[in-house]
Amino acid sequence: WDNADFSKGVGTTFYQEFPTLNTAKPPFVRDVEAKVRRYLRSSYSAAWTLKITWEKAPAYAARTDTRRTITYQAVLTTDGFRSYILMLYQEGGMQWDYTRLAATNVLIGYT
Repeated sequence: WDNADFSKGVGTTFYQEFPTLNTAKPPFVRDVEAKVRRYLRSSYSAAWTLKITWEKAPAYAARTDTRRTITYQAVLTTDGFRSYILMLYQEGGMQWDYTRLAATNVLIGYT
């Protein structure tokens, strides 16, 4: 990971919560459930889901280059017993120039 820098007014962050226990599930939540089932080959029915979107986020430090931005999402979901995270990146992957980042050990994903 590396840090996004919104200090220059470029990019924004959005979030949307989907509490779905005892309610009808929107298409987005049904899609998340389908992905969990497909990738993990297990039954799954979400009770709660949170989608966080970082749109046009410039890399830290934004003073160096605000033209190369990235849009990505983290989707957290749980059935109350098991929890999962989906990490989604814009088509084409990470757009930051990793040779100009403050950190030299940048990862996409998690460890």
